[in-house]
Amino acid sequence: MIPASVGFQCPECVKDGNKNVRTARTALGGRATTDPGWVSRVIIGINVVVFVLQQAVPGFTSRFIDIGLAFDPALGRDVGVAHGEYYRLLTSAFMHGGVLHIAFNMYALYLFGPPLEAALGRARFVALYLLAALGGSALSYSFSAPNRESLGASGAIFGLLGAYLVVSRRFGRDTSGVLGLLAINFVLGFVLPNIDWRAHLGGLITGVLCAAALAYAPTTRRTAVQVAGLVGAAVLVLALIAWRTAQLT
Repeated sequence: MIPASVGFQCPECVKDGNKNVRTARTALGGRATTDPGWVSRVIIGINVVVFVLQQAVPGFTSRFIDIGLAFDPALGRDVGVAHGEYYRLLTSAFMHGGVLHIAFNMYALYLFGPPLEAALGRARFVALYLLAALGGSALSYSFSAPNRESLGASGAIFGLLGAYLVVSRRFGRDTSGVLGLLAINFVLGFVLPNIDWRAHLGGLITGVLCAAALAYAPTTRRTAVQVAGLVGAAVLVLALIAWRTAQLT
């Protein structure tokens, strides 16, 4: 028996009663939670742990950084995405080149992650973040020199900024602030040295496409349209990766 406010209830009665309780949903169809910033904090934690490993483990960065194709004298062979190490496209998005690099990216994630989680739900937010990260790495891989190294969560962060812009416009909110932030940071990618603007652009485009599918899907068949939109974005990213790999090999 299960204790109730008055007396007890049998398990079968409680189970039957729960069938009629509808799951709370976010404004865009995700499962609502009482802590919408949880995933953002987990991602921040993962980035911090990876950054510590970069400092503590010799060769860790070079093993997981995004690079198209290059000869590694230490290993005596070619390494890179075109060599079949496709995991680099995603692992590099959790690595950083310095304290300021990770601090800026994680602060942006701390600001813009929770509001997007609250609107999208955890599962959709994770899909958006990972696809934006992959989209940024894919564009960098496709249009950079094969031996150029790239790392950082900036592609994913630009994807979140683009998604935040789309979702804000969907609900009629003021977007001047995020537009200004996007413009400033995108220009800095061309002005400051050693910044991979291609990853920024790839993440931004992917984030906008995914957010458009999530925010503007009709309510009558919302989940199906949202999944189709995310899958479509993933297919475009994978096609870009396949095209570049064919070029390099």
